[in-house]
Amino acid sequence: MRDFKDKVAVVTGGASGIGFAMARAFAREGMRVVIADVEADALAVAEREIRGMGATVLGVRTDVSRSHDVEALAADALNAFGSVHLVCNNAGVGGAAGPIWERSIGDWQWVMGVNLWGVIHGIRTFVPIMLKQGGDAHIVNTASVAGLLSLPFTGVYQATKHAVVTISETLYAELTSAGAHIGVSVLCPGFVKTRIMDSSRNRPAELATGRVSPAVQATWERFRSMVEAGMPPETVADKVLDAIRNSKLYILTHSEFNEPIRQRVDGIVAGRNPVLQSLLPNTESLSRSV
Repeated sequence: MRDFKDKVAVVTGGASGIGFAMARAFAREGMRVVIADVEADALAVAEREIRGMGATVLGVRTDVSRSHDVEALAADALNAFGSVHLVCNNAGVGGAAGPIWERSIGDWQWVMGVNLWGVIHGIRTFVPIMLKQGGDAHIVNTASVAGLLSLPFTGVYQATKHAVVTISETLYAELTSAGAHIGVSVLCPGFVKTRIMDSSRNRPAELATGRVSPAVQATWERFRSMVEAGMPPETVADKVLDAIRNSKLYILTHSEFNEPIRQRVDGIVAGRNPVLQSLLPNTESLSRSV
């Protein structure tokens, strides 16, 4: 999809971070933008800011873990603009760190509800709309570099992101086989300066977390420092625009992870057990990249 002007974009998790940066980028391209988010106050602020750019925007409070919320989002977008051309299934949460066997059922339900079911609901709701309306369209699913690696203490999060990668690959193959004019991209960023480490602010009270040991908490805080020094969301949004224009399936934003990804894939083919150190880029390369 190369022509953005007057097309309609829907972005979940659109009130902050990567989602908000994408919404702004689409607005600058002349798109009409629907931003969905579970945080009502942040959504109102984001909507005002995009409208202040001179863009046409609609904010819709949405909990992507609930299918009826996503269906209502689609209905609101169609009622307002009559069509949907670009959907970014972007809403995501970080979850809790620690060994998989210590993670609570609440951890799994919360992270899978947003990161995985949010993408599933988005695909099931919007792809039939796009197929029916015809013409060029595009789906962007936000995964993570964590969907291409397997590191300790983030198993719940990684499980959802690996699933989003393969769902996106499968969707690409199925739409291509059907001859549909719907592109698919899967966004796999590394460390980006967002509020993902504070996503528990939106965690339902009934989905309680499991315990976290001091050692694991220290690892979590190291991740936090990398996020705080991470790539600006606006840079990621520019890469997403480029991928949509050029019909690219994979969007890898941080080249320093390419070698660990390659080593992981080569190890799988060769039947080698993974070596933890080979799965992580060195700290110096991370600091150079942000």
